[in-house]
Amino acid sequence: MHCRRDQRNLVAAALREIFNAENCQQAKERVTGVLERMASVTPKVCELLELAEEDLLAFYRFPSEHWTKLRSTNPLERVNKEIGRRSDVVGIFPNDTSVIRLVGTLLIEQNDEWLCCRRYLSAESMALILQDAEGEQATVSRQTQEEVGTLAVR
Repeated sequence: MHCRRDQRNLVAAALREIFNAENCQQAKERVTGVLERMASVTPKVCELLELAEEDLLAFYRFPSEHWTKLRSTNPLERVNKEIGRRSDVVGIFPNDTSVIRLVGTLLIEQNDEWLCCRRYLSAESMALILQDAEGEQATVSRQTQEEVGTLAVR
């Protein structure tokens, strides 16, 4: 839709280049390079990439151990596949409400499974995020206290 069929491999390679960066700064540099190279070839893709840059690179704020899972769409693809499989079993739905009921039930089932049984990110790896967040809060708190102390001296 946003590029010709023969350009899809080029766009996919450009996105892989961005996602395989070592850190967020390098990824931003790669986005800039990709936009410059592809602006004349796929302007619509470049426009979308520019608008979504912050969202696309958000996973770099997490520990590197999480990156492969955060940038993956595998869980979503599994849910879509299960909805498709169950819809094929039913065949023809009598109305929109019945489709919504089936899909809603499947999504509730998935949610319950993830709440009680499965973990996409381990408790240990989540502890890394919490430690980083607490460290940042402590740094901000110390900076704020120093600024208040500086203002009080004046």
